[in-house]
Order: sequence, then C-alpha cells, then structure tokens
Amino acid sequence: MANNHEEDTEWNDILRAKGIIPQKEGQITEADIVDMIDDAIAKRDAKNYEEKTVDELDELLDEANEDEERMLMEYRQQRLNMIKQELSEDKFGEIQHIYKTDFVREVSDASKDFWVVAYLYKEYLPVCKLMGAHLATVAARNKATKFVKIIGDQCIPDYPDRNLPTLLIYGQGDMKAQLVGAAQLGGMNMKPEDIEAYLRRVGAIKIPESRTSRTEEAKKSSIRSSAVAALSDDDEYESDDY
Repeated sequence: MANNHEEDTEWNDILRAKGIIPQKEGQITEADIVDMIDDAIAKRDAKNYEEKTVDELDELLDEANEDEERMLMEYRQQRLNMIKQELSEDKFGEIQHIYKTDFVREVSDASKDFWVVAYLYKEYLPVCKLMGAHLATVAARNKATKFVKIIGDQCIPDYPDRNLPTLLIYGQGDMKAQLVGAAQLGGMNMKPEDIEAYLRRVGAIKIPESRTSRTEEAKKSSIRSSAVAALSDDDEYESDDY
C-alpha cells in the first residue's frame, strides 16, 4: 500500500525532517522560525545602531564580526555625513551690527538662503541690554541662523522706543514673524531659553540631531529597552511553540 505523503503521521514527519519527502505546503519549519527570529533581531539591532554616536559605533566595531562590521561601518558613515551637514550650516554664531543701508543685503536678500533674526534696540534701555545679552547666547548656540542688530529708529524712521526691543524674523526672502517688546518673553525675567522657544515656534532655529539633550536620549533609551524586552519575550514564546 502506497504511503500518503500528505498525511500527518510520525513516519511522514521523519521523512520530511530528513528531506526524503517534501514539506507540506504552507508548513513552517524550524529553519523558517530561526530565519524569522534572526530577521527580527537584525531589525532590532539596526534600530539601535541608528541611535548611536560615532564613538559608540567605533567601540562596537572593535568587537564586531564581518557582517556586523559592514553594518556598523554603514551607520558610522551616515552619522559622519549628518554631522558634516550640520557643521556646514554653522556659518554664524555672533550678532552682527548693521546699518540701514545694509538691511536689504544683510537681512532681506540673505534670508533667501537661511533664517535671519534682526534685533532692533536702543542701548540705554535696560530691557534691550538684557535681550542683547541673551541673544548673544542664543546666536552662539544656533550658528545656522544669522543674527543682526540695528538701532531702532535707524532701521525704521521715528520708530518709538516703547516698541523696543523688537525682533524681525526673515526667511525665504520675506518677513515671517515679528515680536514687539519683551512682555511675551517674560520682560526683565526673560531667559535665553525663552527666546529660543519663540524662535523655534516660528521656525527660525532648530535643534540639530547630533545635539539632542541627554534628557531626550534617556527617554529614547527607556523606550528602546522596553521594545527590546518585548521582542525577546515574543521570540521565547515563538520558540517554545515549535
């Protein structure tokens, strides 16, 4: 009597395991399970690589096998390219003093290529002295954005001192936002972070990826750890079933 290869018998299982008869259509083998687990782990590890710094990738390279080394080198180059791009954007870092005759060239035209923050002030006003000091800090932190300053009534004839300090924010060749006075930033209690928060809201500055705060990194690390733990649990569960 001929053996039915489609039947689920112990003998057929032995024959399939030895490759004598073909696996049943749609049946998942132990090798398939191993491949799926390997793929899941590779995807998990790749996500971790994306979050690592160049130094951290260098440390992993010392211990990596050939396949891991190839992947690590790829992510290392990506991180270097990202840092290089950010550095190429760091053109400024200080507040440049300009005059009315410079305004079109240094602000309107310049803003076609990058964001420009024009600071209108009067030196004798205490709130202007405070904002000027804070803007110097903000400019040093955000070198991809151009900061200029100009005496208020030299920029706009008869511009009243009560409107000072004033920020004119330019991008794409046009004025995108303006801030008149310092009340919105806390007045004499303002901090550099208040100015940065406002400029981020209007799009004039951004936080480069390579300078993500330690707090944000800790949050991401916690999320990744939870995800890895969940994946490990799933792998165990699938392995036990087969």
